[in-house]
Amino acid sequence: MEENEYIHIDKGEGKFGKLRIFFGFAAGVGKTYAMLVEAHELQEIGKNIVIGYIEPHDRPETNRLIAGLPNIPTKKIHYKTLELNEPDVDQIIKQKPDIVLIDELAHTNAYGSRNKKRYQDVEEILKAGIDVFTTMNVQHIESLHDIVAQVTGIDVQETVPDTCLQQALIKVVDVEPEELIDRLEQGKIYADHAIKQALANFFIPEKLEKLRGLAIQRASDHINRINSKTLGIQSNLLTIVYDDFPKMSEKCIRWTARLAQGFHAEWTVITIKTQEEIEPSSTLAEKLGAKVIVIEEENSFETIIEFSKMTGVTDIIMGKNIKQHWYENVFAESFENRLLKRLQDTELHLIPFHESKKVWRFNYQEMLTDSGRNASIAVGGVICATLITEGMKFLHVGDQNLMLVYILFVLLIARATSGYVWSAISSIISVLAFNWFFVEPLYSLTVYKQGYPITLLIMFAVALMVSNLMVRLKKQAQTAIAKEKQMEILYELSKKFILTENRAQILAISTTYLSRLLDREIAIFDAKGQVEHVHCVEEQTSVLSEKAEAAVAYWTAKNQKEAGHKTDTLIGAKGYYLPILTRGNTLAVLGIKTIDEPPLTNDQFNYIKLVLAQIAIVLEQNELKQEKNAIQIENAQEKVRSNLLRAVSHDLRTPLTVISGIAQMLEQGNKLDPEMQKRFLQDIQVEAQWLIRMVENLLSITRIDSTTMDVEKTAEPVEEIMEAVYQHIKKVYPKAQLNIDLPEEMLFVQVDPILIEQALFNLVENALRHGQPQELIRISIYQDLDQTVFEIENKGEVPFKQFQKLQANLTQTYEVPVDSKNGLGIGLSIVKTIVHAHHGRINMTVNNGKTCVQIFLK
Repeated sequence: MEENEYIHIDKGEGKFGKLRIFFGFAAGVGKTYAMLVEAHELQEIGKNIVIGYIEPHDRPETNRLIAGLPNIPTKKIHYKTLELNEPDVDQIIKQKPDIVLIDELAHTNAYGSRNKKRYQDVEEILKAGIDVFTTMNVQHIESLHDIVAQVTGIDVQETVPDTCLQQALIKVVDVEPEELIDRLEQGKIYADHAIKQALANFFIPEKLEKLRGLAIQRASDHINRINSKTLGIQSNLLTIVYDDFPKMSEKCIRWTARLAQGFHAEWTVITIKTQEEIEPSSTLAEKLGAKVIVIEEENSFETIIEFSKMTGVTDIIMGKNIKQHWYENVFAESFENRLLKRLQDTELHLIPFHESKKVWRFNYQEMLTDSGRNASIAVGGVICATLITEGMKFLHVGDQNLMLVYILFVLLIARATSGYVWSAISSIISVLAFNWFFVEPLYSLTVYKQGYPITLLIMFAVALMVSNLMVRLKKQAQTAIAKEKQMEILYELSKKFILTENRAQILAISTTYLSRLLDREIAIFDAKGQVEHVHCVEEQTSVLSEKAEAAVAYWTAKNQKEAGHKTDTLIGAKGYYLPILTRGNTLAVLGIKTIDEPPLTNDQFNYIKLVLAQIAIVLEQNELKQEKNAIQIENAQEKVRSNLLRAVSHDLRTPLTVISGIAQMLEQGNKLDPEMQKRFLQDIQVEAQWLIRMVENLLSITRIDSTTMDVEKTAEPVEEIMEAVYQHIKKVYPKAQLNIDLPEEMLFVQVDPILIEQALFNLVENALRHGQPQELIRISIYQDLDQTVFEIENKGEVPFKQFQKLQANLTQTYEVPVDSKNGLGIGLSIVKTIVHAHHGRINMTVNNGKTCVQIFLK
């Protein structure tokens, strides 16, 4: 499988195309001709229309219309000795016409195509935002399959799910049946060799009349479905089916689908599980748009009652077996009567059917499974029962207790063996052994004693029923254990998800737990088909990481449909792929290895979908959390920008004003004495140095990550940091008096050294400018629990309200002005930003004529 067979470009930008169906009741009514005529009319008004595929009808009128429209070459598929043509979906999406014409919507694609059915190709094209014109007959609608079979006597294999037609625009192409038969006889529909066969089988006036009426009724139902939305008609349908009546199930499901189509109603199918396994692939009900629930036969009635009350079911549809024997309801009231008594406000629809219940077939596989162990247990159990019974008879315990020993051992055998076969065999052997060893004449199967034949029969019946009951209880216990394991895994998943911090952790946990549950390789892909996490069983080589499998995952994400092995799309894949969806968006794709693995059971499928729903919720919450964090970071960035602009506007005003004023005075030239000029030049130099330091402050901010507001930290010794700060201060303020108190032991701190040096320099400079510069400034570094503290203390009280203004992000209004001469200005704004980027905090205390500023870093 090549990657380009699966991946195509989506230019639809989320806009779905419209489907227009030219609808008829039989071949030859003129559907393709009407489609081509309308295409020509739209082409004349400027629409970009192309032919994707037209069935070669070899009719002159149709061929002339085809010749007048551009077409996209079909894809050639070689199958055995044949060369088959199918529409090239990828090329159609790449060219992106306004409308594409694709004939025969119900067609089954050639083997090797991406999709099994042509309507699936059409769905891909519609999803790409391209309108599609197509043709279809009434006999190809899935919900009408049984009615068409009754009318025509033909079992139509190519069908289209009703869900595919829900949003379509239907145009009925109609002719009289007599006119249609005339066309057939004139050779305008089929070739000469097929005309006689068609007239004898399908093209019979009575059949055509019924099909025509069915087509008109179906089109009318389609219109009523749209009107029911505006009329506010609300119905909730429930269909009850049994897996041991497959024909009845299909009939009830199709009948409900037609009713749901007419009323635009929601509907659910409950399948009562009586057999060991139910086919886990896409069921008929799912194709027709129903929600499917599978329940166990045990206590199914109460489950249905509670479900109906909880969901507000208005109509219940179920089958009524006309072949049901009279004695089946002698000891138990019929299911439908019990429903009527409990759900008096719900309408009940009974669909008659003639079908025999599936009979139990001898399961040779079950018997052969671990047959040696089971046979040993069965035979050994009967021997033990015989020996114990012999001992009881020797002790004269009483003949009435002897057969109870055998029944007890039959129960134990049923408990220890697997399946119904061995418990039934042990029941037979026990009766025979009891008759042989303990019923006179001894050591013979002949029974002379009056009443003993009835006793043996009752013994056999009791032993068989007890053993079967034990097997059923054991299987229920095994089912309960399996479900308990699933719930335990789900509970563990929930606990793990709560502790996750990012998407990678969520996906790693999900693949690990699902792989452990299903005992096979599991992979999760992103929306672009790239593997994000894969978990293999033991030492197996990953299969789902292959390039072709990633292409299938991409198709699944893009089309939001299941694909891969055991589906109708990309069946050559090695895995089964399901999209993880929320609110119409694809968050990820789950891949399950199914090639060379046991098939997934229906219970496993239901559980996988339950886990997928939970994964979708957690991934959505993670995305919302990331969006929230991004918004918070953006707000923090905006605050920093605002603070900087506000601080710069204050701090630049004074030095620029001073420089500008001095420049004006220097323009006087000779009017100033040399001493005054020297002072002015020194002032210009001081203010210029101040501006340079502000530029350094601003440049230091660029070292902070603009997306996360974090910095890159390294372990730095505090001695080196303080040495750099000391040299910088002495260079700018050579007369400054500093006392640096370092810890006795080597102390490392996780920081960006350049930023921390800038922050400490700003704090010392602030002390020099606003304190008493001739006094000593003490700098102490020490460890306080898990924090490193940098403390700058100076004499002189810095106005505390200015520090409060700094802590409030300079967003509040204070009476104290903030500029380079009177306030803390941009220097401490930079300090606050740097400290917060290190996830630290800053604190100031003013007391007894002293100011102390502390920086706490972890």
